[in-house]
Amino acid sequence: MSDSPTKIERERAGYVRMRTQPARTRDQRKGTGPMFEPSYYRRCQCKGPLKDKEGKPVLDTDGKPKIGDIGLTCPKLSKGHGTWYFYFEAERGEGNKRARIRRGGFTKLDDAKKKAKELYDAATAGTDVLSDETCGAFFLRWIKAKKSLARTTRHGYEEHIKNYLLPHLGHIKRRDLKVRHLDKMYDAIEKENAERILHRLRVHQLQKDRDTAHQAWVKTAGYAKREERRVTRRAFLDANAALREGKKGLRKVTSAATMHRINDTLSSALTWGIKREQAFSKNWAQLVELPPVTRPKPLVWTPERIEHWKRTGEKPGPVMVWTPELTGQFLDFVKGDWLYELWHSFIFLGPRRGEMAALPWTEVSTDALWLRVSQQIVEVAYKLYGEAPKADSVRTLPLSLESGDNLVGFRAKQERQRREWGEAYVETGRVWTHENGEELHPDWISRRFTRLVELSGLPPVRLHDLRHLAATLSLLAGTDIKVVQEKLGHSSRQITSDTYTSVLPEMMRAEAESVMAVVPRDVPFVVRSPLEIPEAAWQGDIAVFFAHGARQSENSWAIGAQTQPDSDLVGMITLSGRGQDDAANAAVKWVRDHCTANDLELVRVENFNNRYPEDQRSDFSLTHFMIARSEAPGLDGRALPTGLPPTPGRPSRRIA
Repeated sequence: MSDSPTKIERERAGYVRMRTQPARTRDQRKGTGPMFEPSYYRRCQCKGPLKDKEGKPVLDTDGKPKIGDIGLTCPKLSKGHGTWYFYFEAERGEGNKRARIRRGGFTKLDDAKKKAKELYDAATAGTDVLSDETCGAFFLRWIKAKKSLARTTRHGYEEHIKNYLLPHLGHIKRRDLKVRHLDKMYDAIEKENAERILHRLRVHQLQKDRDTAHQAWVKTAGYAKREERRVTRRAFLDANAALREGKKGLRKVTSAATMHRINDTLSSALTWGIKREQAFSKNWAQLVELPPVTRPKPLVWTPERIEHWKRTGEKPGPVMVWTPELTGQFLDFVKGDWLYELWHSFIFLGPRRGEMAALPWTEVSTDALWLRVSQQIVEVAYKLYGEAPKADSVRTLPLSLESGDNLVGFRAKQERQRREWGEAYVETGRVWTHENGEELHPDWISRRFTRLVELSGLPPVRLHDLRHLAATLSLLAGTDIKVVQEKLGHSSRQITSDTYTSVLPEMMRAEAESVMAVVPRDVPFVVRSPLEIPEAAWQGDIAVFFAHGARQSENSWAIGAQTQPDSDLVGMITLSGRGQDDAANAAVKWVRDHCTANDLELVRVENFNNRYPEDQRSDFSLTHFMIARSEAPGLDGRALPTGLPPTPGRPSRRIA
């Protein structure tokens, strides 16, 4: 087909030239841009005798009429036969090369006009509507051009391109890509997910059949059952072979979170194409609707959840956090492990595993008590690569005295191992190593931690969950969220608050009791013996004591104040109340009145009612109080200090 129809072809094709045009652009008014004057015509796919420009038959070498495509000269075109086509001139390219945009196959003329305007607007905006590049070629060109990607980010992009974008979008021409193609891709992924789920269910059943066959084989041990054992052994081997065959082609289910990451990869590619070369008219990835993703909220291993886990083996959620008590039990269990100091650092400092694997001794000061996170080890397909972390993750972490002593002790252990291994010892300069000095693989660290948790019998948590734990323990200790953010190496405090903090029961109790303490409740009570805090209960200007309540009859309670569980009462009240809440409110009112009358300050109130077993909670209450003397010594009449405060002497932590 020639670039423009002949006069005869125009007449037969129903040729139409648009004479009424929209307002011209500034470049067009100056004469530097092409006019938007599309030509519309019909053509079909009919075959017949060919004719030249003058309308004469075209003959072959035998003198017979040549048969070919007569799409523009078909006599049926004037009767609504065929489809509509258009072409128009675009801005000339390099070397003043002519650029003609042509499309066809439209059933209605209005559809052709709409498409022509769409392409004209895209071409005017700079989009290369003439390119025949496929999306697959574009994605590969894009990932090759991205020079500044982190290694793990690049690996993730390449996986998405290989497994999803190329199979589903690679064949589509870049200029034709629309949001409907993306919708079809995600629909296909969800269909594949359904098939993969069924495959996994079949494999699960095959595993159960294999395990059952193995148990039957084991039960036939012994010479007397040798015939039966031969049959059960064959059944086990067959079941095991069926399991191996069933596992072939087994693939993970693509989760909603993974689909969002795929879409992020696609969006990044389209954004790059738009900014660099106007390769797309829109970022179609931003118009896709995907299943929502809810970030799993960290849950605390409460006694009720632990009991459920022991009974069923099920975790309440994917992200679990130990309580301080469970954390202490784990540290006690791994006290003799070679990497005890590493587990201690994970719990109290909250680093990433790659940061600990890369930490060199040159970035640690056991005298000044700090370590600097400036390197990390990343794993791609189980291969290790060293690279700098993100700018927000480069940070200096202060160490406690215990953490500093741990590092000193671990370095001493390394020195002993260096002498024992001799020339076979591997010098890496890393802080955390195997006994022979070899560096730790991040994935090995995770697997070792998981194994230690299994051996300890504690409810399971992942190594990465220790970051949640470190943040939660810091908040429990009253640390500001900004300090926790810098400790974990996050770019904003919002990420820290939303992602790495869970609410421990201790924090929930403190919050609940702090609210209760500021809202006085008028619960009538009778003072049987006045509250008198003995001098021995005071530690400086702070005193701590408990109010223990016990039900005497259906609606009668007695509450006694004690400085220790086994000490004498230092005051007592009685009241008529319906339950624990009334008893606790009466105790708070009693202590508050005492503080007001004696110029004391009620600092903190904690309710320990939930410490009682379930069957005793209706009959007992326990409230913890902390009060302070208001006449604490001030600065009146005292000389203000000047200069630097004296530094306490401390022995050096260096290894001789």
